[in-house]
Amino acid sequence: MHGQGEHRRYLLLRAYNYWDFPKGRVEEGETPWEAARREVAEEAGLATLEWPWGERYVETEPYAGGKIARYYVALSPSTDVRLGINPVLRRPEHHEFRWLPYPAAHALLGDRLRAVLDWARRVMDENVPG
Repeated sequence: MHGQGEHRRYLLLRAYNYWDFPKGRVEEGETPWEAARREVAEEAGLATLEWPWGERYVETEPYAGGKIARYYVALSPSTDVRLGINPVLRRPEHHEFRWLPYPAAHALLGDRLRAVLDWARRVMDENVPG
C-alpha cells in the first residue's frame, strides 16, 4: 500500500488476465513472514517496505487444489515498481502492475481477493500508523 486516507493506493500485479497481490511460496528454512518480504522484493522490486502492522495476516479460503495464500499489509514509501525476472521463466512472472485506489482495485479482483482487500482496508483504517 502507498499513501494514506483518500490518497491510499493498493499494488496489484497482473499475470495474463488475473490480478493479485504480490505473493509466493515459502522456501525451505524461511517463515511465511520472511517469504512475504522476499516475494514482494522479487516480484515488484520493493525492498524498503515499512511493516507497521507487523506480522498480522489474513489467509484465503482454499483454492486451486487446496492452496491457501497468506497476505500481510505493508507501506511502500515509493511507487517505483520493477517487475523482477523469474530465473526459471527467464521473464517477469507478471505482465503489468497498477497502484489503484480501493474502488478500482475492488473492481479488478475476484471474490477471494476482494476479501483480502477488504481486510487490509479495515486493518489500515483501524490502526493508522504514526
